[in-house]
Amino acid sequence: MQTLRVNGYDMAYLDVGQPRADRPPLVCVHGSLCDFRVWSSVLGPLTQRHRVIAVSLRHCFPEHWDGVGDTYSIAQHVDDMIAFVERLNAGPVDLMGHSRGGHVSFRVAQRRPELLRRLILAEPGGELDATLDPVAVAGPSPLAVRFKTAADQIAAGDIDGGLAFFVNALAGPNAWAHEPAASKQLLRDNAMTLIGQVNDKRLPFSRTDAEAIETPTLFIGGGNTKGLLPHVLHTLAAHVRGSRTVMIPNTTHPMFDQAPQRFSEIVLEFLAG
Repeated sequence: MQTLRVNGYDMAYLDVGQPRADRPPLVCVHGSLCDFRVWSSVLGPLTQRHRVIAVSLRHCFPEHWDGVGDTYSIAQHVDDMIAFVERLNAGPVDLMGHSRGGHVSFRVAQRRPELLRRLILAEPGGELDATLDPVAVAGPSPLAVRFKTAADQIAAGDIDGGLAFFVNALAGPNAWAHEPAASKQLLRDNAMTLIGQVNDKRLPFSRTDAEAIETPTLFIGGGNTKGLLPHVLHTLAAHVRGSRTVMIPNTTHPMFDQAPQRFSEIVLEFLAG
């Protein structure tokens, strides 16, 4: 593990694989309640062709945050990722984000396209405004309300109870009970960040946002993912010019963990194009 000082914060990251003059680094941004360790199942195949840099966003493991303050936010994480890529001084990079990390990566591409060569969004998290979804209801989504309940449980000290509620709300009844022990521990290590997330007040995606993306973009989804996430993915993809979409059969939101070889093949093919 290494750290890079960005915006007054020591951002932790893993740097795996050999730098190549003909290929930029692939920078990976994790989702909610995760950290750089979540990419472990795809590091092997991806580093056969690329230098892979997996970051931990502000307040995620290895930091153990207390949940106090307003610096766990999309705005802060976007600022941090922009500064991180600038400080790498490696030229335009390939940027890949999953879930919340997909939202962060989208906003980086929107604000600073010159920093990126290619963009990969694996089921980016977020909501759509009325310009992308005319039937969108103002206010928090039902899923966001469930996340608030989970965060309240965590804040009250019931870490596993709150995480179980969160995972079951996202992946279905009894999903927490079937999580591997290592995955549960990763979630516990980042549990307090859910408090920051539900207080974030992140902006929804708009049609103007999507049409502003100039970077060649690949969307990846789980073929069996339910609810808002695939709706957001397909709607954004329809308005990001020239984007590609690949759905991985028999997988859900953590598709890179459920089908690491196929996920890596899709990513490597896109980056080589």
